[in-house]
Amino acid sequence: MEAAAHAEREKKLAALGSVLAAIVLVSLKVFLAAETGSLGVLSEALHSGLDLVAAVFTYLSVRVSDKPADTIHTYGHGKVENFSALFETGLLLLTAVYVIWEAFQRLLFVHVTLRPSLFAVLILGLAMVIDWTRSRALARVARRHESDALEADALHFSTDVWSTLAVLIGMSAVWLGHRLGVAWLRFADPLSALVVAGVIVWIGSRLGKRTVDALLDAAPSGLVDRIRESVEAGEGMLSVERVRVRRAGNRHFVDVTITVPRQLSIEQAHDLTVEVEARVQRVVSGEVMVHVEPRRDSAEGIFDRVRAVAQRAGMPVHEISAQQLDGRLLVDLHLEVDERLSLADAHRRATDLEESLRGELNPQAEINIHIEPLGLLVAGAEENKELEAAIQQRLDGLRAEYPELADCHQIHARRVEHRVQVSCHCSFEGNLPITRVHDITVALEGRLRRDFPEIDRITIHPEPLGEA
Repeated sequence: MEAAAHAEREKKLAALGSVLAAIVLVSLKVFLAAETGSLGVLSEALHSGLDLVAAVFTYLSVRVSDKPADTIHTYGHGKVENFSALFETGLLLLTAVYVIWEAFQRLLFVHVTLRPSLFAVLILGLAMVIDWTRSRALARVARRHESDALEADALHFSTDVWSTLAVLIGMSAVWLGHRLGVAWLRFADPLSALVVAGVIVWIGSRLGKRTVDALLDAAPSGLVDRIRESVEAGEGMLSVERVRVRRAGNRHFVDVTITVPRQLSIEQAHDLTVEVEARVQRVVSGEVMVHVEPRRDSAEGIFDRVRAVAQRAGMPVHEISAQQLDGRLLVDLHLEVDERLSLADAHRRATDLEESLRGELNPQAEINIHIEPLGLLVAGAEENKELEAAIQQRLDGLRAEYPELADCHQIHARRVEHRVQVSCHCSFEGNLPITRVHDITVALEGRLRRDFPEIDRITIHPEPLGEA
């Protein structure tokens, strides 16, 4: 917030300084035009008069453009700066048209007697210094804060330097013609005015194109490609489908559409969007919107496909297994359902999942679904210390049979709604394959169920030795 306030204050001061400089220049050039009768000086006075109007408009636009977004202007007020730049372009071109018209009148039809002097030359030189100084100051602030309005002002005033130089040369040529008696040098003044008009048209056309592009939401040249390359360098997505960029004042709004494997969870997809936003911000600062589209990956295996179908239906599954038997696909899995459902409702959900899986895998596939409660309710429990001690003793005795088993600890035996549930931690060497560890824990569960038939559920947590 403090940085934004500083930027806003700096932009306002730059725009206000431009207004004050324009007032000084208009006063000097109007006085000089009246004294000399020079069309070149008159065109410069008109040019500076429009500069004053443009500077005031720029100052007002800068004050408005930095206002935060509201319920009506949801993208902020940055376009005001672009509109200000377009307004300045129009003023520049109107000035050029008038100067061209008047120059041809003086070249072809009307003779105007000029009164050049050394004083007029000095005044024009002072005007050039003022124009150069304020143009540099405005350009510096415009680059720092990416302000179209201030940049337009800077370009506008940079034309004054060259146009004033052209007028200065024209007036010097007229003055020299008077001193040497060379009559045709009187045309130097309208010719210098045409040079001024040409500079105005050239700068105005460049500024106008950029401004119209911004108002029509044209993406800055090369920016879309740079954003796409940055996003595609990340991992976890399948492709970058679309990148769109629009600009309002000094703010960019970027929309990126990416495709991701459909089995990703919502949290995983969200984490991926955060990474994409960060990658876009490395290329251009602004507001980034990332749209995620789930797609089937060409390398997606059968188990990923089962999980993707179940996830799309909002059905948690586990214990997935698949076999090929005589050309038939057999799939077994466990489906967790709300424990408050009746058998009929739970079976209906399982049937829906079966049909979806056949449509995804194979219409002739044999799907066998074990239904179990999801476990949404937190039940009360009673601890059984005697059973815990007996289980501890039994597991310690099994270590000789399974040498990979280092120890078992944190054993808990609880009675939950007339059922006994047991959990414990078992330590193994960290370099053991997880498949071997799983085989051992399954064997341990089987031995405990056989020795303690009252146990309804056993959960064994394997962990590397020394990381308990």
